[in-house]
Amino acid sequence: MIGTVAALRAFYWAHDQDAARARVLADAIYRAYFVEGRDISDPAVVVDIARAHGFDGATLESALADPAVKDRAKREVESAIARGVFGSPFFFVDGEPFWGSDRIPMLEEWIRRGGW
Repeated sequence: MIGTVAALRAFYWAHDQDAARARVLADAIYRAYFVEGRDISDPAVVVDIARAHGFDGATLESALADPAVKDRAKREVESAIARGVFGSPFFFVDGEPFWGSDRIPMLEEWIRRGGW
């Protein structure tokens, strides 16, 4: 199991600034972990990924410890749990849940077909 607290907080911090850029950051964090094998449990790695995508690293470092960012992340996690999310990556498309990186091809097929 990998700790994702820093990545989670970084995403919501970025999202509160610019949702489109936050999606780019999320993609970069997923790619760093699932493709490149980087340790996203390390806040310095998350900051490095964000910096490489145009975010201010020093500001993000501070934000990771900001109580407002922590509270936002906690609320989002509680909401996800209430919805039935139990792992990552976890996607909902048209109300259909997809869990795990090995399910991404199924998710893509669902989108292509418009459902099963």
